[in-house]
Amino acid sequence: MSKNHESNLWKGLAAGVAAGLVASWTMNQFQSLWSRLAEGIEKPHGAQSMQQGSPAQPPTRNDEESDNATERLASAISETVFDRELTESEKEKAGAAVHYGFGASTGAIYGAAAEVAPVVTACSGLLFGAAVWVVADEAVVPALSLSKPPNQYPLSIHAYALSSHLVYGLTAEVVRRAARRIM
Repeated sequence: MSKNHESNLWKGLAAGVAAGLVASWTMNQFQSLWSRLAEGIEKPHGAQSMQQGSPAQPPTRNDEESDNATERLASAISETVFDRELTESEKEKAGAAVHYGFGASTGAIYGAAAEVAPVVTACSGLLFGAAVWVVADEAVVPALSLSKPPNQYPLSIHAYALSSHLVYGLTAEVVRRAARRIM
């Protein structure tokens, strides 16, 4: 921390939320570009990578093959909390809300952690992005049956998902640092 920058958990949290939102958007743009450049490759599996339905699990009435992991999670939340199925257009919007909500929440944790232990910002957020990939895409998403297990995807899909999360982490750190400079 510089002399002019005192540790402040609330400012770190706020900077992290902003960073997570911008990083989620940037990650989406990166994925869109990658998809256009690599048309025809298998879809990625993680929540942030907006994975298409898992063939390992038969689709139910609300888990159609066209749903991605965030839409599946949004549908599960709607059915569990509100006892209501989402329409197709609601799934898309709710899936985006889950994606950005997760990105903002993860960014908030990162921003607060950066205030307490600045070492978490090592490698300009790249380690943070890699950690989010391992925990979310490689562990939690498959454990929740929102995708196939990681060993059922080729290395190219893991490279795509890891690259996407490195973009997320780097962007989160750049935005977090800039936000904290002006706070």
